[in-house]
Amino acid sequence: MPHFDLTPDQRQQLFSDLLPQLEAYYTHTRDRRVAPRLDPEKIREAVARFDFTEPLGAGEAVKTVVDNLLEHQVHVPHPRYYGLYNPRANFPSILADLIAAYFNPQLAAWSHSPFAAEVETYLIREYGKKFGYDAASIDGTFTSGGAEANLTGILCALNHCYPDYANRGFRAFEGEPVVYCSDQAHHSVVKAARVVGLGLDSVVQIATDEHLCLSVTALRERLTADQRAGKVAVMVIATAGTTGTASIDALPEIADLCAAAGVWLHVDAAFGGAAALNPDYRHWLRGIDRADSITTDIHKWLSVPMGTGMFITRHPEILSQSFRTTAEYMPREGGSFSVVDPYTHTIQWSRRFLGLRMYLSLLVFGWEGYAATIRHHVEMGDYLREQLTTRGWTIAVDTPLPVVCFTWPGHPDPGTYAREICARVVESGEAWISVYPIRGVDVLRACITNYATTREDIDALVRLLDRVRQEAG
Repeated sequence: MPHFDLTPDQRQQLFSDLLPQLEAYYTHTRDRRVAPRLDPEKIREAVARFDFTEPLGAGEAVKTVVDNLLEHQVHVPHPRYYGLYNPRANFPSILADLIAAYFNPQLAAWSHSPFAAEVETYLIREYGKKFGYDAASIDGTFTSGGAEANLTGILCALNHCYPDYANRGFRAFEGEPVVYCSDQAHHSVVKAARVVGLGLDSVVQIATDEHLCLSVTALRERLTADQRAGKVAVMVIATAGTTGTASIDALPEIADLCAAAGVWLHVDAAFGGAAALNPDYRHWLRGIDRADSITTDIHKWLSVPMGTGMFITRHPEILSQSFRTTAEYMPREGGSFSVVDPYTHTIQWSRRFLGLRMYLSLLVFGWEGYAATIRHHVEMGDYLREQLTTRGWTIAVDTPLPVVCFTWPGHPDPGTYAREICARVVESGEAWISVYPIRGVDVLRACITNYATTREDIDALVRLLDRVRQEAG
Protein backbone atom coordinates (compact mmCIF):
# COMPACT_ATOMS: atom_id res chain seq x y z
CA MET A 1 0.00 0.00 0.00
CA PRO A 2 1.38 3.46 -0.89
CA HIS A 3 2.28 5.78 1.95
CA PHE A 4 -0.26 8.56 1.41
CA ASP A 5 1.61 10.89 3.78
CA LEU A 6 4.78 10.54 1.72
CA THR A 7 7.92 10.74 3.82
CA PRO A 8 9.06 13.87 5.67
CA ASP A 9 11.96 14.21 3.23
CA GLN A 10 9.63 13.86 0.25
CA ARG A 11 7.27 16.47 1.65
CA GLN A 12 10.14 18.86 2.30
CA GLN A 13 11.46 18.36 -1.23
CA LEU A 14 8.04 18.95 -2.76
CA PHE A 15 7.66 22.20 -0.86
CA SER A 16 11.19 23.22 -1.80
CA ASP A 17 10.35 22.67 -5.48
CA LEU A 18 6.80 24.03 -5.44
CA LEU A 19 7.01 27.18 -3.36
CA PRO A 20 9.45 28.99 -5.69
CA GLN A 21 7.11 28.26 -8.62
CA LEU A 22 4.09 29.58 -6.75
CA GLU A 23 6.01 32.62 -5.52
CA ALA A 24 7.21 33.39 -9.05
CA TYR A 25 3.63 33.26 -10.31
CA TYR A 26 2.27 35.36 -7.45
CA THR A 27 5.02 37.98 -7.75
CA HIS A 28 5.12 38.18 -11.54
CA THR A 29 1.51 37.55 -12.53
CA ARG A 30 1.42 40.79 -14.50
CA ASP A 31 4.18 39.49 -16.81
CA ARG A 32 1.90 36.80 -18.23
CA ARG A 33 -0.81 36.95 -20.85
CA VAL A 34 -4.09 37.58 -19.07
CA ALA A 35 -6.00 35.01 -21.11
CA PRO A 36 -4.78 31.88 -22.94
CA ARG A 37 -5.43 31.09 -26.55
CA LEU A 38 -8.16 28.49 -26.24
CA ASP A 39 -7.58 25.06 -27.76
CA PRO A 40 -10.01 22.49 -26.30
CA GLU A 41 -8.33 19.49 -27.94
CA LYS A 42 -4.89 20.46 -26.67
CA ILE A 43 -6.24 20.86 -23.14
CA ARG A 44 -8.08 17.53 -23.24
CA GLU A 45 -4.97 15.80 -24.50
CA ALA A 46 -2.95 17.31 -21.66
CA VAL A 47 -5.47 16.06 -19.10
CA ALA A 48 -5.86 12.59 -20.62
CA ARG A 49 -2.14 11.90 -21.04
CA PHE A 50 -2.36 9.83 -17.89
CA ASP A 51 -4.60 6.81 -17.38
CA PHE A 52 -3.44 6.38 -13.74
CA THR A 53 -2.18 2.83 -14.27
CA GLU A 54 1.43 3.96 -13.82
CA PRO A 55 1.78 6.47 -10.98
CA LEU A 56 4.02 9.49 -11.52
CA GLY A 57 6.61 10.66 -9.09
CA ALA A 58 5.07 13.24 -6.79
CA GLY A 59 7.36 15.99 -8.06
CA GLU A 60 6.51 15.31 -11.69
CA ALA A 61 2.78 15.17 -10.84
CA VAL A 62 2.88 18.55 -9.11
CA LYS A 63 4.87 20.10 -11.96
CA THR A 64 2.33 18.79 -14.48
CA VAL A 65 -0.52 20.52 -12.65
CA VAL A 66 1.33 23.83 -12.21
CA ASP A 67 2.51 23.93 -15.83
CA ASN A 68 -1.00 23.33 -17.16
CA LEU A 69 -2.56 25.95 -14.89
CA LEU A 70 0.05 28.45 -16.05
CA GLU A 71 -0.81 27.76 -19.67
CA HIS A 72 -4.51 26.97 -19.62
CA GLN A 73 -6.47 29.48 -17.57
CA VAL A 74 -7.53 33.10 -17.53
CA HIS A 75 -5.25 34.61 -14.91
CA VAL A 76 -7.81 36.33 -12.75
CA PRO A 77 -5.12 37.43 -10.25
CA HIS A 78 -3.65 39.58 -13.06
CA PRO A 79 -3.97 43.34 -12.36
CA ARG A 80 -5.27 43.85 -15.91
CA TYR A 81 -8.07 41.34 -15.55
CA TYR A 82 -11.14 43.59 -15.61
CA GLY A 83 -13.73 40.90 -15.92
CA LEU A 84 -16.11 39.15 -13.60
CA TYR A 85 -16.02 39.49 -9.82
CA ASN A 86 -13.03 37.15 -9.51
CA PRO A 87 -10.37 38.35 -7.08
CA ARG A 88 -6.67 38.21 -6.58
CA ALA A 89 -6.43 36.28 -3.31
CA ASN A 90 -4.55 38.11 -0.57
CA PHE A 91 -1.64 36.09 0.79
CA PRO A 92 -2.96 35.41 4.32
CA SER A 93 -6.09 33.89 2.77
CA ILE A 94 -3.91 31.59 0.67
CA LEU A 95 -2.12 30.47 3.83
CA ALA A 96 -5.53 29.94 5.41
CA ASP A 97 -6.39 27.39 2.72
CA LEU A 98 -3.12 25.57 3.34
CA ILE A 99 -3.69 25.52 7.11
CA ALA A 100 -7.28 24.31 6.66
CA ALA A 101 -6.11 21.53 4.36
CA TYR A 102 -3.54 20.34 6.91
CA PHE A 103 -5.91 20.33 9.90
CA ASN A 104 -8.98 19.44 7.80
CA PRO A 105 -11.56 20.58 10.39
CA GLN A 106 -15.01 19.15 9.86
CA LEU A 107 -17.64 21.87 10.18
CA ALA A 108 -20.74 19.80 10.75
CA ALA A 109 -20.61 19.18 14.49
CA TRP A 110 -19.55 22.01 16.81
CA SER A 111 -17.73 19.61 19.12
CA HIS A 112 -15.48 18.35 16.32
CA SER A 113 -14.17 21.82 15.44
CA PRO A 114 -15.20 24.27 18.16
CA PHE A 115 -12.57 26.86 17.26
CA ALA A 116 -13.55 26.85 13.58
CA ALA A 117 -17.26 26.96 14.40
CA GLU A 118 -16.85 29.87 16.80
CA VAL A 119 -14.65 31.79 14.35
CA GLU A 120 -17.38 31.62 11.72
CA THR A 121 -20.12 32.55 14.19
CA TYR A 122 -18.06 35.53 15.35
CA LEU A 123 -17.36 36.72 11.78
CA ILE A 124 -21.03 36.48 10.82
CA ARG A 125 -22.01 38.52 13.85
CA GLU A 126 -19.34 41.18 13.24
CA TYR A 127 -20.15 41.50 9.54
CA GLY A 128 -23.86 41.64 10.34
CA LYS A 129 -23.17 44.59 12.65
CA LYS A 130 -21.48 46.38 9.73
CA PHE A 131 -24.79 46.13 7.90
CA GLY A 132 -26.58 47.70 10.85
CA TYR A 133 -28.13 44.56 12.33
CA ASP A 134 -28.66 44.29 16.08
CA ALA A 135 -25.90 42.01 17.38
CA ALA A 136 -28.34 40.06 19.56
CA SER A 137 -30.43 38.93 16.59
CA ILE A 138 -27.75 38.11 14.01
CA ASP A 139 -27.44 34.61 12.65
CA GLY A 140 -26.03 33.23 9.44
CA THR A 141 -23.73 30.74 7.78
CA PHE A 142 -20.78 30.65 5.45
CA THR A 143 -21.66 29.39 1.99
CA SER A 144 -19.90 28.30 -1.17
CA GLY A 145 -20.88 31.62 -2.73
CA GLY A 146 -23.77 33.89 -3.61
CA ALA A 147 -25.77 31.18 -5.35
CA GLU A 148 -25.96 29.05 -2.22
CA ALA A 149 -26.66 32.12 -0.09
CA ASN A 150 -29.54 33.17 -2.36
CA LEU A 151 -30.90 29.62 -2.28
CA THR A 152 -30.70 29.77 1.52
CA GLY A 153 -32.58 33.07 1.43
CA ILE A 154 -35.42 31.60 -0.62
CA LEU A 155 -35.71 28.60 1.70
CA CYS A 156 -35.80 30.87 4.76
CA ALA A 157 -38.45 33.06 3.14
CA LEU A 158 -40.57 30.01 2.32
CA ASN A 159 -40.34 28.75 5.90
CA HIS A 160 -41.23 32.22 7.17
CA CYS A 161 -44.19 32.55 4.82
CA TYR A 162 -45.40 28.97 5.32
CA PRO A 163 -44.51 27.83 8.88
CA ASP A 164 -45.21 24.18 8.00
CA TYR A 165 -43.20 24.23 4.77
CA ALA A 166 -40.31 22.26 6.30
CA ASN A 167 -42.71 19.37 7.01
CA ARG A 168 -45.24 19.56 4.20
CA GLY A 169 -43.32 21.16 1.36
CA PHE A 170 -45.51 22.44 -1.48
CA ARG A 171 -48.59 21.02 0.29
CA ALA A 172 -48.21 23.87 2.81
CA PHE A 173 -48.91 26.47 0.10
CA GLU A 174 -52.19 28.30 0.63
CA GLY A 175 -51.92 30.18 -2.64
CA GLU A 176 -49.62 30.41 -5.61
CA PRO A 177 -46.20 31.50 -4.26
CA VAL A 178 -44.35 34.32 -6.02
CA VAL A 179 -40.76 35.58 -5.75
CA TYR A 180 -40.03 39.10 -7.00
CA CYS A 181 -36.71 40.44 -8.27
CA SER A 182 -35.53 42.86 -10.93
CA ASP A 183 -34.73 41.90 -14.50
CA GLN A 184 -31.09 42.57 -13.58
CA ALA A 185 -31.03 40.15 -10.63
CA HIS A 186 -28.50 37.33 -10.59
CA HIS A 187 -29.60 34.21 -12.42
CA SER A 188 -29.02 32.16 -9.27
CA VAL A 189 -32.48 33.39 -8.23
CA VAL A 190 -34.28 31.54 -11.01
CA LYS A 191 -32.03 28.51 -10.51
CA ALA A 192 -32.90 28.49 -6.80
CA ALA A 193 -36.60 28.66 -7.65
CA ARG A 194 -36.18 25.53 -9.73
CA VAL A 195 -34.18 23.77 -7.02
CA VAL A 196 -36.78 24.36 -4.28
CA GLY A 197 -39.61 23.24 -6.56
CA LEU A 198 -41.27 26.61 -7.13
CA GLY A 199 -40.36 26.58 -10.80
CA LEU A 200 -39.33 29.34 -13.15
CA ASP A 201 -42.86 30.70 -13.48
CA SER A 202 -42.87 31.61 -9.78
CA VAL A 203 -40.18 34.26 -10.34
CA VAL A 204 -41.54 37.62 -11.44
CA GLN A 205 -38.84 39.84 -12.90
CA ILE A 206 -39.74 43.46 -12.35
CA ALA A 207 -38.69 46.05 -14.91
CA THR A 208 -35.85 48.40 -14.08
CA ASP A 209 -35.66 52.18 -14.36
CA GLU A 210 -33.28 54.31 -16.40
CA HIS A 211 -30.47 53.51 -13.94
CA LEU A 212 -31.15 49.75 -14.24
CA CYS A 213 -32.43 49.68 -10.67
CA LEU A 214 -35.59 47.83 -9.73
CA SER A 215 -38.62 50.06 -10.35
CA VAL A 216 -40.37 50.49 -7.01
CA THR A 217 -43.50 51.70 -8.78
CA ALA A 218 -43.64 48.62 -10.98
CA LEU A 219 -43.02 46.38 -7.96
CA ARG A 220 -45.82 48.02 -5.98
CA GLU A 221 -48.25 47.64 -8.86
CA ARG A 222 -47.39 43.99 -9.42
CA LEU A 223 -47.57 43.12 -5.71
CA THR A 224 -51.01 44.72 -5.48
CA ALA A 225 -52.28 42.94 -8.58
CA ASP A 226 -50.96 39.55 -7.48
CA GLN A 227 -52.40 39.85 -3.98
CA ARG A 228 -55.81 40.68 -5.48
CA ALA A 229 -55.48 37.57 -7.63
CA GLY A 230 -54.92 35.43 -4.54
CA LYS A 231 -51.22 34.87 -5.05
CA VAL A 232 -48.83 34.81 -2.09
CA ALA A 233 -45.78 37.08 -2.13
CA VAL A 234 -43.03 34.93 -0.61
CA MET A 235 -40.20 37.42 -0.90
CA VAL A 236 -38.69 40.36 -2.72
CA ILE A 237 -35.03 40.13 -3.71
CA ALA A 238 -33.32 43.49 -4.08
CA THR A 239 -29.76 43.80 -5.35
CA ALA A 240 -26.91 45.94 -4.06
CA GLY A 241 -24.48 45.77 -6.95
CA THR A 242 -25.99 43.90 -9.89
CA THR A 243 -23.72 41.52 -11.74
CA GLY A 244 -23.81 43.34 -15.04
CA THR A 245 -23.76 47.02 -14.15
CA ALA A 246 -23.31 47.19 -10.34
CA SER A 247 -26.56 49.10 -9.95
CA ILE A 248 -27.89 49.43 -6.41
CA ASP A 249 -31.65 49.12 -5.95
CA ALA A 250 -33.55 51.67 -3.86
CA LEU A 251 -33.33 49.70 -0.63
CA PRO A 252 -35.20 52.13 1.71
CA GLU A 253 -38.21 52.38 -0.60
CA ILE A 254 -38.27 48.64 -1.25
CA ALA A 255 -38.01 48.00 2.51
CA ASP A 256 -40.99 50.32 3.08
CA LEU A 257 -43.02 48.42 0.51
CA CYS A 258 -42.09 45.01 1.94
CA ALA A 259 -42.85 46.10 5.49
CA ALA A 260 -46.29 47.38 4.47
CA ALA A 261 -47.06 44.17 2.58
CA GLY A 262 -45.55 41.83 5.20
CA VAL A 263 -43.13 40.33 2.68
CA TRP A 264 -39.66 38.94 3.37
CA LEU A 265 -36.94 41.19 1.93
CA HIS A 266 -33.67 39.60 0.88
CA VAL A 267 -30.81 41.77 -0.40
CA ASP A 268 -28.29 40.18 -2.75
CA ALA A 269 -25.21 42.22 -1.86
CA ALA A 270 -22.75 39.63 -3.12
CA PHE A 271 -20.54 42.34 -4.59
CA GLY A 272 -21.71 45.68 -3.23
CA GLY A 273 -22.06 44.51 0.37
CA ALA A 274 -18.38 45.11 1.07
CA ALA A 275 -19.04 48.85 0.76
CA ALA A 276 -20.30 48.57 4.35
CA LEU A 277 -16.69 48.11 5.46
CA ASN A 278 -15.73 51.66 4.49
CA PRO A 279 -17.64 54.30 6.48
CA ASP A 280 -17.46 56.74 3.54
CA TYR A 281 -19.40 54.34 1.31
CA ARG A 282 -21.79 52.79 3.79
CA HIS A 283 -24.57 55.19 2.76
CA TRP A 284 -24.69 53.47 -0.63
CA LEU A 285 -26.36 50.59 1.24
CA ARG A 286 -28.80 52.72 3.22
CA GLY A 287 -31.80 50.58 4.16
CA ILE A 288 -29.98 47.24 4.07
CA ASP A 289 -30.36 46.98 7.86
CA ARG A 290 -34.10 46.51 7.26
CA ALA A 291 -33.59 43.45 5.08
CA ASP A 292 -34.66 40.15 6.59
CA SER A 293 -31.59 38.50 5.10
CA ILE A 294 -28.48 39.38 3.12
CA THR A 295 -26.16 37.62 0.70
CA THR A 296 -22.57 38.82 0.60
CA ASP A 297 -19.51 37.24 -0.97
CA ILE A 298 -16.18 37.27 0.79
CA HIS A 299 -14.47 36.00 -2.36
CA LYS A 300 -15.29 39.15 -4.31
CA TRP A 301 -14.25 42.49 -2.84
CA LEU A 302 -12.57 40.94 0.22
CA SER A 303 -10.03 39.18 -1.99
CA VAL A 304 -9.97 35.62 -0.69
CA PRO A 305 -10.01 32.35 -2.68
CA MET A 306 -13.12 31.44 -4.62
CA GLY A 307 -15.92 29.59 -2.87
CA THR A 308 -16.38 31.89 0.14
CA GLY A 309 -19.82 33.40 0.59
CA MET A 310 -22.00 34.39 3.51
CA PHE A 311 -25.69 34.41 4.34
CA ILE A 312 -26.75 36.70 7.19
CA THR A 313 -30.18 37.18 8.74
CA ARG A 314 -31.73 39.19 11.56
CA HIS A 315 -34.11 36.33 12.38
CA PRO A 316 -32.14 34.09 14.75
CA GLU A 317 -34.47 31.10 14.55
CA ILE A 318 -35.16 30.94 10.83
CA LEU A 319 -32.12 28.87 9.84
CA SER A 320 -32.88 26.20 12.42
CA GLN A 321 -36.53 26.27 11.37
CA SER A 322 -35.46 25.75 7.76
CA PHE A 323 -32.69 23.16 8.13
CA ARG A 324 -32.72 21.55 11.56
CA THR A 325 -32.61 17.78 11.54
CA THR A 326 -31.22 15.05 13.76
CA ALA A 327 -28.93 12.15 12.94
CA GLU A 328 -28.10 9.38 15.34
CA TYR A 329 -24.51 9.07 14.14
CA MET A 330 -23.59 12.72 14.71
CA PRO A 331 -21.29 13.54 17.67
CA ARG A 332 -23.08 14.63 20.84
CA GLU A 333 -20.22 15.89 22.98
CA GLY A 334 -21.48 19.45 22.64
CA GLY A 335 -25.01 18.60 23.71
CA SER A 336 -24.57 19.98 27.22
CA PHE A 337 -23.38 23.37 25.96
CA SER A 338 -25.30 26.30 24.57
CA VAL A 339 -23.93 25.83 21.05
CA VAL A 340 -25.29 25.20 17.56
CA ASP A 341 -24.10 22.37 15.36
CA PRO A 342 -23.49 24.00 11.96
CA TYR A 343 -25.16 21.17 10.04
CA THR A 344 -28.48 22.00 11.70
CA HIS A 345 -28.80 25.43 10.14
CA THR A 346 -27.25 25.26 6.69
CA ILE A 347 -27.76 23.45 3.39
CA GLN A 348 -24.35 21.85 3.66
CA TRP A 349 -23.38 19.09 6.06
CA SER A 350 -19.65 18.37 6.24
CA ARG A 351 -17.71 21.27 4.77
CA ARG A 352 -14.43 23.15 4.70
CA PHE A 353 -13.37 25.84 7.20
CA LEU A 354 -14.28 28.68 4.81
CA GLY A 355 -14.24 31.37 7.47
CA LEU A 356 -10.51 30.99 8.10
CA ARG A 357 -9.79 32.81 4.83
CA MET A 358 -11.56 35.89 6.16
CA TYR A 359 -10.43 35.53 9.77
CA LEU A 360 -6.72 35.27 9.01
CA SER A 361 -6.98 38.18 6.57
CA LEU A 362 -8.65 40.32 9.23
CA LEU A 363 -6.07 39.31 11.83
CA VAL A 364 -3.33 40.56 9.51
CA PHE A 365 -4.98 43.62 7.90
CA GLY A 366 -7.88 44.52 10.20
CA TRP A 367 -11.06 46.32 9.18
CA GLU A 368 -9.01 49.43 8.39
CA GLY A 369 -6.93 47.49 5.88
CA TYR A 370 -10.07 46.39 4.09
CA ALA A 371 -11.53 49.91 4.20
CA ALA A 372 -8.38 51.24 2.50
CA THR A 373 -8.43 48.49 -0.12
CA ILE A 374 -12.08 49.13 -0.94
CA ARG A 375 -11.31 52.83 -1.30
CA HIS A 376 -8.54 51.96 -3.76
CA HIS A 377 -10.95 49.88 -5.87
CA VAL A 378 -13.48 52.72 -5.95
CA GLU A 379 -10.82 55.28 -6.87
CA MET A 380 -9.57 53.07 -9.71
CA GLY A 381 -13.12 52.75 -11.01
CA ASP A 382 -13.53 56.53 -10.93
CA TYR A 383 -10.21 56.99 -12.68
CA LEU A 384 -11.21 54.57 -15.44
CA ARG A 385 -14.45 56.49 -16.03
CA GLU A 386 -12.51 59.74 -16.18
CA GLN A 387 -9.98 58.42 -18.68
CA LEU A 388 -12.61 56.82 -20.91
CA THR A 389 -14.68 59.98 -20.98
CA THR A 390 -11.62 62.04 -21.83
CA ARG A 391 -10.92 59.74 -24.81
CA GLY A 392 -14.48 60.10 -26.13
CA TRP A 393 -16.15 56.95 -24.79
CA THR A 394 -19.66 57.17 -23.33
CA ILE A 395 -20.38 55.74 -19.87
CA ALA A 396 -23.55 53.67 -20.20
CA VAL A 397 -24.63 53.37 -16.55
CA ASP A 398 -23.97 55.50 -13.50
CA THR A 399 -22.94 53.58 -10.37
CA PRO A 400 -20.59 54.45 -7.50
CA LEU A 401 -19.21 50.90 -7.50
CA PRO A 402 -16.03 50.10 -9.52
CA VAL A 403 -17.81 48.61 -12.52
CA VAL A 404 -17.70 50.62 -15.74
CA CYS A 405 -20.00 49.91 -18.68
CA PHE A 406 -19.11 51.99 -21.74
CA THR A 407 -19.60 52.29 -25.47
CA TRP A 408 -18.26 54.23 -28.43
CA PRO A 409 -20.86 56.80 -29.52
CA GLY A 410 -22.26 57.10 -33.01
CA HIS A 411 -21.49 53.64 -34.34
CA PRO A 412 -24.32 52.30 -36.53
CA ASP A 413 -24.14 48.85 -34.95
CA PRO A 414 -22.89 49.45 -31.40
CA GLY A 415 -23.52 45.93 -30.12
CA THR A 416 -21.51 44.21 -32.84
CA TYR A 417 -18.79 46.83 -32.49
CA ALA A 418 -18.56 46.26 -28.73
CA ARG A 419 -18.22 42.50 -29.22
CA GLU A 420 -15.47 43.02 -31.79
CA ILE A 421 -13.55 45.41 -29.53
CA CYS A 422 -13.89 42.96 -26.61
CA ALA A 423 -12.67 40.02 -28.69
CA ARG A 424 -9.62 41.99 -29.85
CA VAL A 425 -8.76 43.05 -26.31
CA VAL A 426 -8.99 39.49 -24.99
CA GLU A 427 -7.06 38.07 -27.95
CA SER A 428 -4.23 40.53 -27.34
CA GLY A 429 -3.54 38.91 -23.98
CA GLU A 430 -2.87 42.38 -22.54
CA ALA A 431 -6.15 42.67 -20.64
CA TRP A 432 -9.51 40.96 -20.17
CA ILE A 433 -12.86 42.72 -20.38
CA SER A 434 -16.37 41.55 -21.21
CA VAL A 435 -19.59 42.70 -22.81
CA TYR A 436 -22.99 43.10 -21.19
CA PRO A 437 -26.37 43.86 -22.79
CA ILE A 438 -28.03 47.09 -21.69
CA ARG A 439 -31.56 47.43 -23.01
CA GLY A 440 -30.78 44.77 -25.58
CA VAL A 441 -27.53 46.27 -26.89
CA ASP A 442 -24.11 44.96 -25.87
CA VAL A 443 -21.71 47.43 -24.29
CA LEU A 444 -18.20 46.96 -22.99
CA ARG A 445 -17.73 46.23 -19.31
CA ALA A 446 -14.66 46.57 -17.10
CA CYS A 447 -14.68 45.78 -13.39
CA ILE A 448 -11.92 46.60 -10.92
CA THR A 449 -11.53 43.37 -8.95
CA ASN A 450 -7.84 43.46 -8.08
CA TYR A 451 -6.25 45.47 -5.27
CA ALA A 452 -2.98 45.39 -7.27
CA THR A 453 -4.50 47.31 -10.20
CA THR A 454 -2.87 50.74 -10.50
CA ARG A 455 -3.41 53.91 -12.51
CA GLU A 456 -0.72 52.67 -14.88
CA ASP A 457 -2.79 49.53 -15.49
CA ILE A 458 -5.86 51.65 -16.20
CA ASP A 459 -3.85 53.82 -18.59
CA ALA A 460 -2.63 50.68 -20.37
CA LEU A 461 -6.23 49.46 -20.79
CA VAL A 462 -7.37 52.77 -22.23
CA ARG A 463 -4.45 52.84 -24.68
CA LEU A 464 -5.26 49.27 -25.69
CA LEU A 465 -8.89 50.19 -26.28
CA ASP A 466 -7.85 53.12 -28.47
CA ARG A 467 -5.50 50.88 -30.44
CA VAL A 468 -7.99 48.09 -31.11
CA ARG A 469 -10.69 50.65 -31.93
CA GLN A 470 -8.46 52.10 -34.62
CA GLU A 471 -7.65 48.62 -35.91
CA ALA A 472 -11.34 47.74 -36.05
CA GLY A 473 -12.09 50.89 -38.02
